[in-house]
Amino acid sequence: MSTEDERQSNFFNVCKDCRDSCCRNARSPISSRRKKIIEGYLKKHQIFVEKPFVEALYVFPREDSEGYCVFYNKASMRCVVHPVKPETCVAGPVTFDIDLSHRKIGWFLKKERICLLAGLLYKNKKNFKRHYESARREILTLIHELNTEALNAILKIEEPETFKIGESNIEVFLNKKIMKE
Repeated sequence: MSTEDERQSNFFNVCKDCRDSCCRNARSPISSRRKKIIEGYLKKHQIFVEKPFVEALYVFPREDSEGYCVFYNKASMRCVVHPVKPETCVAGPVTFDIDLSHRKIGWFLKKERICLLAGLLYKNKKNFKRHYESARREILTLIHELNTEALNAILKIEEPETFKIGESNIEVFLNKKIMKE
């Protein structure tokens, strides 16, 4: 199984039936490494996306006039870069926050009322555990690759429709990275 396939091995088909799209107004953070991977994928598969990225406090996929990610195909209801999509897209509906006072990364799950996948995952402990481990790995990869300014900007984004599912200790280098502000 390739690395691209492995990242997606726990994808669930329920997303296609969802009426609330996590591909809308998401602004998924993208590291410079992930940006190059996505650009390479687009080129290899001859997929043209005009100006695919916004470079602001952090890099994220551009949105169309309705707020959908430019990589989201509304007709198929699929991501055109699915095998190489951003880490937070793979991790969803798991998200994170960093608590410097307790030196912890908090792991959160979106509530079922805003994400059908979250509800299904949470009810199936085996799938939940597998996805949670994958989500943590993906998010930690992203955190390691983002610069300090990007990470601090992302940490200011509120996600109120979540609940805590776990926590991990902050690594020393990560603590220094966040405090550089």
